[in-house]
Amino acid sequence: MNNAKLSKINLTPKSGLNATEVAARLEEFGVNELIASRQPPLWRKIWQHLSDVSSLVLLFAVGLATYMAVAQGGGWMKTIVIGAILIINVAIGLYQEASAEKALAALKSMSLPTTTVRRDNVTQTIAAEQVVPGDLVHLKAGDQVPADAIVIESTNLTIDEAVLTGESVPVEKITYDPTTEPLESQQAFAGTAVTGGTAVIQIVATGMATELGQIAGLLNKTKKRATPLQGRLNRLSGWLTTFAVLGGMVIFGLSIWVQHQGVADSLMIGISLAVAAVPETLPIIVTISLSHGVRRMAERNAIMRRVSAVETIGGVDVIASDKTGTLTQNKMTITKYWTPKTGIKAATEAVPAAGRQLMQALGLATNAEIKQVAGEEQTLGDATELAIVRWLAHNKTSRADFEKDYPRVAEDPFDSKKKMMTTVHTLNDDQQLVIVKGALDRLPLKADSTSYTAAQQAHDQFGEAALRVLAVGYKVMPSQADPSANWAAVNEGLTLAGIVGIIDPPRPEVIPAIREAKRAGIKPVMITGDHLVTATAIAKDIGILTDDQQVMSGETLRGLSDDELTAQIKTIAVYARVSPKDKIRIVQAWQATGATVAMTGDGVNDAPALKAADVGIAMGITGTEVSKGAADMILTDDNFATIIAAVKEGRTVYQNILKAVEFLVGVNFAQIFLMVGAVLFGWGAPLLAEQLLIVNVLADGIPGFYISREPGEPTAMQQAPVGSDESILARGLGRRLGLRAVTFTILTLGIYALGRFVLTANQATVGMTMVFLVLAVGSMIDIYAIKDRQPLTLASLKRNPTLNWALLVGVAVVIAIAAIPGLGSLIGLVALPASAWVIAIVGMFVPTIVLELNKRWQRRRQGYVTDLAE
Repeated sequence: MNNAKLSKINLTPKSGLNATEVAARLEEFGVNELIASRQPPLWRKIWQHLSDVSSLVLLFAVGLATYMAVAQGGGWMKTIVIGAILIINVAIGLYQEASAEKALAALKSMSLPTTTVRRDNVTQTIAAEQVVPGDLVHLKAGDQVPADAIVIESTNLTIDEAVLTGESVPVEKITYDPTTEPLESQQAFAGTAVTGGTAVIQIVATGMATELGQIAGLLNKTKKRATPLQGRLNRLSGWLTTFAVLGGMVIFGLSIWVQHQGVADSLMIGISLAVAAVPETLPIIVTISLSHGVRRMAERNAIMRRVSAVETIGGVDVIASDKTGTLTQNKMTITKYWTPKTGIKAATEAVPAAGRQLMQALGLATNAEIKQVAGEEQTLGDATELAIVRWLAHNKTSRADFEKDYPRVAEDPFDSKKKMMTTVHTLNDDQQLVIVKGALDRLPLKADSTSYTAAQQAHDQFGEAALRVLAVGYKVMPSQADPSANWAAVNEGLTLAGIVGIIDPPRPEVIPAIREAKRAGIKPVMITGDHLVTATAIAKDIGILTDDQQVMSGETLRGLSDDELTAQIKTIAVYARVSPKDKIRIVQAWQATGATVAMTGDGVNDAPALKAADVGIAMGITGTEVSKGAADMILTDDNFATIIAAVKEGRTVYQNILKAVEFLVGVNFAQIFLMVGAVLFGWGAPLLAEQLLIVNVLADGIPGFYISREPGEPTAMQQAPVGSDESILARGLGRRLGLRAVTFTILTLGIYALGRFVLTANQATVGMTMVFLVLAVGSMIDIYAIKDRQPLTLASLKRNPTLNWALLVGVAVVIAIAAIPGLGSLIGLVALPASAWVIAIVGMFVPTIVLELNKRWQRRRQGYVTDLAE
């Protein structure tokens, strides 16, 4: 909130606003709700999908097929099939959009339905959306703050601001005084929760003017950039479209000037060639691969909200992770303690007698509770005291056990001024036990320089390890003394029992997950709103921060321009004390370097950065609905290691999509070269448009649908991520496409010549039927050489049974079309003699043999070092 505006606030009288003032302010400022950005109309969304390059290719194919149907007086199958593919793709895109923009709705749902205000000197309950600036709102523990406000009256008020700041420790709040710094300690923000104390606050901002509203505004403005896969497929579609148009023009010209055919016949040949260049089933195969990846990731506790993000997660270079609740457990925990008799000890070790005395003192001076309700943990109290309760529970004891022997008789609550809490307990008939806990430098201890010096040294060691330090002292006083008469006197002359070090510890699975990420070429980065020292210590413990990396504070970051940040972004591993806007800048700076960025988080403050990232990852258990709505992926187990499993699955999906591209496009190019070559030789068109469409949709499509079920290559996680600007033809795919296209071109031209000129006396239909069989069945069989980068084995042949069945069905359908006279004649095929069948069957296996020989030659050439990304 702007501090200048905060210093000019006019305080509302204790009686609250009157009805006239409320009406005027409601008119001026509007209701207390968050406003979503205006969504484009349906027709515009449809047009956006149709204007995509891949959709334009399909539109072009529909136009060509429609022209063919009209020119030939029938044959609408091509138009129907390609049109259905286009409609399905647009429908899937619209569905994804409809489910992707729920973040703002979740933000709105965070508003309380009701809140307690004082108006016209009457305390009343109203709808939270009716709160206006100037309203006086009453708060107690468990309440949610309805709008941004200043604290007018308070008693030990603490507020959990983790949803906004990412900090796991509740913040103490004090009464408003514009001359006192920091002003943030006198403010309460919309969406935060009261963890302790009571207060009266005065609303100063509502709706979109609140800090929560600023985040909603960022969500409205932040746009997703296209995924790397979308970019690569768009470029591939552009190349294919250009190639198809040029090829059609070439074949049109050759037919007129070389073959001396009429314009209509030449145009039909050109259209046939253009149809051959468009892999009509590729968009659906890509969608099926992504959808199959969604199912497999769900089995691994990663729910994908955006289907295209399945592939994107496999290509991430950077995982920018929030600390609290993601890398850490979001549970303050005692990890070390010190007593004069034990020295520094790990809290996880067996606790000796002196340690038990420290534990007993802490437990007696604690008010927090942890309960199990319907199988879920419910906490009540300050995070520091909850750490004490957990330590007690770990050692199979509790405050209730201690109070059986030493019942509490009085309490002086903690407040932010004295930084201490005192409890008094019955020790025996004649004595009372006084326990004081708080900051070490605030405890009024007895003069014992040796003990205090050792305690101070332990305190400093804890601080260097980013531990929050809590000290406890005790003394005994007569039972007749009244502690409430003079608490200052009660607190004097304490004996130091010991100190404890508290921190929100890392999740145990995070360290190996980060190690695995680095092996996969992924850079993990910590982004947190927590303190610099704490963030640094955690980052070193889990392996994110190494000697060659730096730590940067939000203040330093905000002093850098975007270009300066981008220039040094690769050297920074930890960002502390950052704001939601800072997180977006960090994500976008990485993206400016060409990196594909995943951002994890669980709080409201993470939502804009989750949306800006290429893959936003929210926590399913601890995450807010806002973060889940803005994310592309939700981890149902809040396990950082699940991200690495998702990366592996994403890489598998991308590899399978590349295999589908290789499977479909290689034959499509061969069809173009076949058509052009046959015309150049003066043979005319060796295949009809209907035959080309059957090869593209039926023969290539059916097996292609099941290549998505291929398991991942063994070394998928031992390679660097695919660069966002890397061509889809990189890493050997272009070379393999060329080999496959050349193989099929030479093979089909030879088969056509054999059938037309050797086996028969210039019967073009025999050659055409043989080419149809070899092209259709041969391109299906060689999927086995494509689906596995390793040389084929019997085990790999059996690994994908659904593909095997699909292949059998596809081969059976193609052979039935060619063998059954009634079917074949519909698309221009004829019955073949036995010799033609023998040649065709042998020809079907030639491409697979060539591709397998190439694998072995490449492995020998590379010294058997296999690059499975190729």
